[in-house]
Amino acid sequence: MVVAGGGTAGHIEPALALADAVRRLRPDARVVALGTERGLEKNIIPARGYQLEMIPPVPMPRKPNVDLLKLPMKVRGAIKQTREVLERVGADVVVGFGGYVALPAYLAARGRVPIVVHDSNARVGLANKVGARFAARVAVAGPDSGLPNAEVIGIPLRPSILQLNRQVLRAQARQFFGLTPNVPTLLVTGGSQGARSINTAVSGAATQLAHAGIGVLHAHGPKNTLVVQEVPGAPRYVAVPYVERMELAYAAADVVLCRSGAMTVAEVSAVGLPAIFVPLPHGNGEQALNAQPVVDAGGGLMINDADLTTERVVDTVIPLLRDPQRIASMSAAASNSGHREAADVLARMVLDVIGK
Repeated sequence: MVVAGGGTAGHIEPALALADAVRRLRPDARVVALGTERGLEKNIIPARGYQLEMIPPVPMPRKPNVDLLKLPMKVRGAIKQTREVLERVGADVVVGFGGYVALPAYLAARGRVPIVVHDSNARVGLANKVGARFAARVAVAGPDSGLPNAEVIGIPLRPSILQLNRQVLRAQARQFFGLTPNVPTLLVTGGSQGARSINTAVSGAATQLAHAGIGVLHAHGPKNTLVVQEVPGAPRYVAVPYVERMELAYAAADVVLCRSGAMTVAEVSAVGLPAIFVPLPHGNGEQALNAQPVVDAGGGLMINDADLTTERVVDTVIPLLRDPQRIASMSAAASNSGHREAADVLARMVLDVIGK
């Protein structure tokens, strides 16, 4: 099986969750991942024990410009190299998850190797719209994707998330991050690269959060800096560039304030973590759409990025973290809004396509 899902964690993690599921069902399966030098996959995929083959990225320009004129040549070169990889590894199926890697993978496999497409977002990207036209099976996270013959299965999640018991791991998780035990705790993350607007608004509320007895674990992004003046005797405000053990971060928290990429929404819902979603204000609006079903179910709140001020953080976070009954209700609603079996369902779809 060749998986094409490079670039961001939102593409990589579902691909790896599928890989793990296929290996559980067929321990003899060989999984090869396609990636590019510019994506996070060059570090994440080998660390998870899977073979990574590099191909040229094919980013789609958002506006007509000189890069658009160069696109056909870039696509042809990427298709050629991808076909060489598919032939060399003996691919039986290509499973694409969107992003820079997926388009050349679909075009290289077309008519040669069966294709399965999975899309995590509420609004489908261009690569998956192309791949869906000649895919054997198409799977999506939620309804109304617009892809023909799409099957709604949710988003494949890794076992460390699906098997997480936040209550059992809470004390260990808070000790791991150096957080104050036995106090309401907020997790803050703007994704793998951080988010400046979130960093500014939440760090500005550090003193008020401390006086309210609230601890904070804040992943601010490796390219950002965050200096917070801690209040003596108050719960700790722990700022880190990046969280490797995200499952422990989820276990340490009572509430998360975060972006609403498809993978983030799926993970916090699966572990039953109430969320305050702050959708990325750029792109085609898919982040707000990703979070809306969880918000509608009562498992989260949503604040527009432009409205996320320090005052809004104080007015929203402190009352919520002081209300254990509301947190419990939101947790139950969040955990009931997801698809926990997506990885195994997709794995069976893939194996069915190749008759294994």
